[in-house]
Amino acid sequence: MPDKKIPILELNAISQAYDSQLVVKDLSLILEAGEIGCLLGASGCGKTTVLRTIAGFEPLLEGEIRIAGEVVSCYNELLPPAKRRIGMVFQDYALFPHLTIFDNVAFGLRGTGRVELLRRTNEALELVGLYAEHKKYPHEISGGQQQRVALARAIAPRPALLLMDEPFSNLDVSLRERLSMEVRDILKENGTTALFVTHNQHEAFAVADRIGVMAGGEILQWDSAHDLYHRPVSTKVARFVGEGEMIAGLISSAGEITTGLGCLRGHLNDSRPIGSAVQLLVRPEDIVHDDESPLKAEVLRRSFRGANILYHLLLQNGERVQALVPSHCDHQPGEQIGIQPDVRHLVTFPVPG
Repeated sequence: MPDKKIPILELNAISQAYDSQLVVKDLSLILEAGEIGCLLGASGCGKTTVLRTIAGFEPLLEGEIRIAGEVVSCYNELLPPAKRRIGMVFQDYALFPHLTIFDNVAFGLRGTGRVELLRRTNEALELVGLYAEHKKYPHEISGGQQQRVALARAIAPRPALLLMDEPFSNLDVSLRERLSMEVRDILKENGTTALFVTHNQHEAFAVADRIGVMAGGEILQWDSAHDLYHRPVSTKVARFVGEGEMIAGLISSAGEITTGLGCLRGHLNDSRPIGSAVQLLVRPEDIVHDDESPLKAEVLRRSFRGANILYHLLLQNGERVQALVPSHCDHQPGEQIGIQPDVRHLVTFPVPG
């Protein structure tokens, strides 16, 4: 039998505190070779602290960190950052303004022979599409190009693991979306294992293979973007990822729930007994606009998004849902519109209390 491949990154029940405040609590995850992971959460959830412990900037209170099978952090032991074979892309890129693009990328290869330094630097610049700019200085290129220089500098030494701290936060929205997809392509082409942190779920969805939704220093769910969205394990995850509302439901038969939207049939995410009261997650795409439908809802407010309008709707039983509707269907608050439910995934949770 072949040996099982050793994960590139293993966090085993790690905890960290500042003074007496516990900011990371019993957190575990695994990243396999070539995977891109993301820690997603609001400010103060502990995601940057996790990144700093992996980098070796912070000690652990409890638990263990392994990189490529080697223990790099545990209680009372801390391998220095320079010996961890990691690359780091900082939020502000941290480029040297007095060095050319070439010299910025080559900086991480100090101590390497000149021929090897030239080869690896040029390869990294080619990989990020900036070889033609190698004689320029950071102030002579755009913010997006500076981000790619920082990425090239981090991957040129061929680290076992790349860490990125809010890598797209300094860019405008349109550039952020385009560059996030470019970065994913670069990392995949290079076979780089990476972990980044962000508060932006669109970035997480665009770049990562696996995402950990964090709150209060804990990972609530470590999963693919698809399963976080369609199979959230808790109402906290369901409310944080994407949009939607919870409505009351009653399991009336296998794969069937009675709700204020009528009787809904689909794939049920649990095996609660018939007659159980539940909360049902309804996403905006689960509600279809249909002027001919006898089921009506009142428009409470609207958010114009160009191609679509997100409507917040009041059902006749007093519950609320959202609907994502093509923007040529233009309705104002106070209007009654016809809707049809199209809920494919019946994602339910226990009723509180």
